[in-house]
Formats: sequence, structure tokens, C-alpha cells
Amino acid sequence: MKFKNARCFTALSISFFLALSGCGDGGEGDDSDLLHGGDDGDAFSLTATGSYKAGENGDVYVYNWGEYIDERVIDIFEKDTGIRVHYNYFEENEDMYPIVATGAAKYDVVCPSDYMIQKMIDEELLLPLNYDNIPNISNIDPEYLKSAENFDPGNLYSVPYCWGTVGILYNKTMVDEPIDSWGVLFDEKYSQEILMINSVRDAFMIALEYLGYSQNTTNEAELDEALELLQKQYPLVQAYVVDQVRDKMIGEEAALGVIYSGEAIYTQRENENLVYVVPKEGSNVWIDSWVIPKTAQNKENAEAWINFLCRADVALANFNYITYSTPNKAARELIEDEDIRNSEIAFPGSEILERCETFRYLGEEAEAMYLNKWNQRGGN
Repeated sequence: MKFKNARCFTALSISFFLALSGCGDGGEGDDSDLLHGGDDGDAFSLTATGSYKAGENGDVYVYNWGEYIDERVIDIFEKDTGIRVHYNYFEENEDMYPIVATGAAKYDVVCPSDYMIQKMIDEELLLPLNYDNIPNISNIDPEYLKSAENFDPGNLYSVPYCWGTVGILYNKTMVDEPIDSWGVLFDEKYSQEILMINSVRDAFMIALEYLGYSQNTTNEAELDEALELLQKQYPLVQAYVVDQVRDKMIGEEAALGVIYSGEAIYTQRENENLVYVVPKEGSNVWIDSWVIPKTAQNKENAEAWINFLCRADVALANFNYITYSTPNKAARELIEDEDIRNSEIAFPGSEILERCETFRYLGEEAEAMYLNKWNQRGGN
């Protein structure tokens, strides 16, 4: 997704490199051995079972989104495996792709989004996974493995890490009707009360789904209809935003905003008047997954990393930290807060997911067409 860093509570302005150089012997009283979770009252602990020194069993080079892991988990991994983690952040799929594609840096394990994984598979940039080294794959809900087959047939190259939906966040004190359709974002009644997402694919997804078309269409006539709708919407929009939607909605600066589900969970904690809905016409469900580039120098260590993150307690630690939904069914069972465990936002049921699609890579020509039309939205 174009502005994926918006899914993180803190957007990084630049990528930076963090080379973890070992965590000591992990003796008694070392509080890095124990993770305490949750602002929501969930109490859990994650304790290292090993006493290795980082680097004792080699290295693994990881490339992930900013603020997309509880970094204390890395300490536990190093102590449990003796594998030293070298960790680097990227902000967007499009930043990550050329680095991996050109081999400018030889990462062992990377976390792209669905459509980018499809592109990387098509271009033969990934290595198939050896699931003998990833037994914790059994913790991943088969429903999400099935969804992942839309971009990785047979789950040969990727293991789901986080996922979510795109929907409307609205303030129930500032609207006078139940919200269940993308149509409200095109209603003149809410002029200057609408926060529209500043993302090419997401914005077109909204218009296309409202019109009854696939969000993955490459039909130019359908895209022109969607563009016409976005052009009519343009003067109604207070601001095109990504990160800012969260704080603006919490502060009641707008009545309606397009938001990612993980952010919606956070906003509702801060303002009880906010409601999240996945519109009836359908929406995008995104999946970020771990993959191994063909240039990886430490494939087995990369698989050890993926396997570790599929551990139920580790997945729970990360869920509590980043709030984006985990596909790990064993981790979900460990969530003590019943409201979160059964949240329709964090874990929507099949009725919602059945009307959602994942983005597919459409090819360079189609991507250019989307971008060209997006740049025309400000005028008729």
C-alpha cells in the first residue's frame, strides 16, 4: 500500500539502521527477559528459554516497516537462538522494492505487503520457504493462509504477519444517520467534514467499490467513472491525509475519515464517540507477510526468525504493541481482554471479509494509468 507507514503509531521520516550487537548474558534480574503487555489490561509474559549470546549462531538481516515490532522481542530471539539480528526500517513498499530487487543490500527476511509480494514472485526475487524450519506455521489461521493465496498461490513464499481492513471512522455526535456505505464520503451535506485518504490505490478502491467495480480493475472506462466521482468529491474534502486522520478524528476536527483498522482501535480508546465501519459495498483487506529474498545469505536463520514470530506469545506481544490484527489464532486465544479478542474491528467475521479484496499488482502500465488519473482529481 502506498502510504503503509500510516499503519504505525509513529511515522519515521527517514529509514535508519539499528544493528543489535548482543544483549549480555541475560542473568537473573535482567528485565529484558520479560515483556509485560498491554495498555488494555492484558498481562502476559514472554521469557527467553535460551541463554545464547547474540552472534553465537550467526546473523540475520531483517527489513521491516517502522514501529512494526516490539523491539524487546528481538532481544528474546537473540537469547533463544544465538542469532544476531541486524534490523533496518523502510517507510513504503516502494522504498523497499528497489533495495531488494537490485541487491543493493542483501537482506535475509523482509516484510512487504500483498501486492508487492505478488510482484516480487512474478520477478523471481524470492526463495521458496522450507516449512520444516517453520513448524509454528500451525498457529496461523488457515483463513488467512487462504487469503494470502490471492498473491502467493500455495503459500510457497510468504507467511502472514499482520493484516487489517480499510474503512470509515465517523463521529456519532457529528453525523445524523447510520453509516454503512462509501456514499457518505461523496455527500455534499458533509462538505469540509471529510478526511480522505491520500493514497492512489486506496482512494480509487473506495470509488470503484462504491460504483460496483473491482478495486483491481485495469479497465480504463471504469477508472474514468471512478475519477469523475473523486473529482466531484474534491471540493468536499477538508484534507487528504494518512497519519493525521487519527489525531484529527480524536480531536473532533472532522466528522468522517478513511482509516486503517489498527488505527481505528487506537482512536476509539481515545474518543468514545468514534465508530469504525467497513462499508457494505466492500473494501480492501491487506496482508503483510514475511518473505526471503533470493539474495539472502542466511536462509535458515531467516526461517528461524519467521518461526519465532509465529510463536503465540511472541505474536501476542507484537499485537499489543502495534495493535494491527494478528493472523495467529493461538495468539488471539491468549488475549485476556474479551472486548479486544472479540472485536469486529481487530477480527472481523466472514460476513465482512467476504466482501473485501486484497490489492493485486497490476503491472507498470496500469500503475502509471492510476497515478495519471489520480493527479487529475483536482479538476473536471
